[in-house]
Amino acid sequence: MTFNASGLKYDDVAVGDELPPLEVPLTRTLIVATAIASRDYQDVHHDPGLAQERGSPDIFMNILSTNGFVGRFVTDWAGPRAVLQKVDIRLGVPNYPGDTMRLTGTVAEKRDGAIDVAVVGANSLGNHVTGTVSLVLRDPPSDERPSEDGYEHSQLLYEFGATPKKSKKSNQSKKNKKNKKNKDREREPDGAEHL
Repeated sequence: MTFNASGLKYDDVAVGDELPPLEVPLTRTLIVATAIASRDYQDVHHDPGLAQERGSPDIFMNILSTNGFVGRFVTDWAGPRAVLQKVDIRLGVPNYPGDTMRLTGTVAEKRDGAIDVAVVGANSLGNHVTGTVSLVLRDPPSDERPSEDGYEHSQLLYEFGATPKKSKKSNQSKKNKKNKKNKDREREPDGAEHL
């Protein structure tokens, strides 16, 4: 699966649509690194000896990592305008190192601008994760023009609250202040410093 840079629109999605599958090679490094990144220091996620003492054949992936991969799976398909509203998953068999988790999904429902995707993540032992992801696809503002690879980065940051959108009036006000400052400096006698 590749990232959908341009993003889907609500009207482009139909119930029954299948998402392109995502295969995640389950390396020991991936399992340990994602557990640590999610601040899950339980020994069953990084110490094979202690995991075996607790009855597991090896270390295994934690639920936070699984949740992250499920979210990535859906947002890679939907694109940058996707906003996950709910991720409702249930774990099944463990994800052990040396296996592969294959994520698949189907659009299960559309209602009032929301989309529900049924997701399954399976490995060689069976289903590791099953559940539903609910999302909305934000429409671009009418004055936004798409760039070659999607929508403008600054507009996306604004929409998701990461940066304030500057109005034309605000920009003009800054220009006026700068011009006034430059004019004041022009009036100062030689050798005088502006404080």
